Amino acid sequence: MNGLTISQVASMSHVNIETVRYYERRGLISKPPRSESGYRMFTQQAVEDIRFIKKAQEIGFTLEEIRSLLSLYKNEVEIIPADMQRIALEKIQEIEEKVNQLNRFKALLESAINRHVSKLPFSIDQCPVMKGCSEGKG
Repeated sequence: MNGLTISQVASMSHVNIETVRYYERRGLISKPPRSESGYRMFTQQAVEDIRFIKKAQEIGFTLEEIRSLLSLYKNEVEIIPADMQRIALEKIQEIEEKVNQLNRFKALLESAINRHVSKLPFSIDQCPVMKGCSEGKG
């Protein structure tokens, strides 16, 4: 039986072997047939799918979102522009929320470093970072 071993797929995809197993368990890549000796024998398609998954993760898609994108990509169906626009708008809103959250966190850290530095320790309730975390700010 021809095919690629899990270590070959991992190496070609630039991921860990456990990542390949994880994607297989999650159903993001197809379960490969096994050789007579019991080894999984993946196709080149698995490598391409993993590369797609990693790139999609890098730009901010979740694994569930990637599952949908992969389905569209692999089935080579025509993509409805309104659907892609909806996906893009949802992702933009998510990014904007994350940027706002990061800006609030940055401001919290800046307030901590801009305080007068004392040689004496101060209580936790006087620390802006600890106070912000305990109050759920950020």
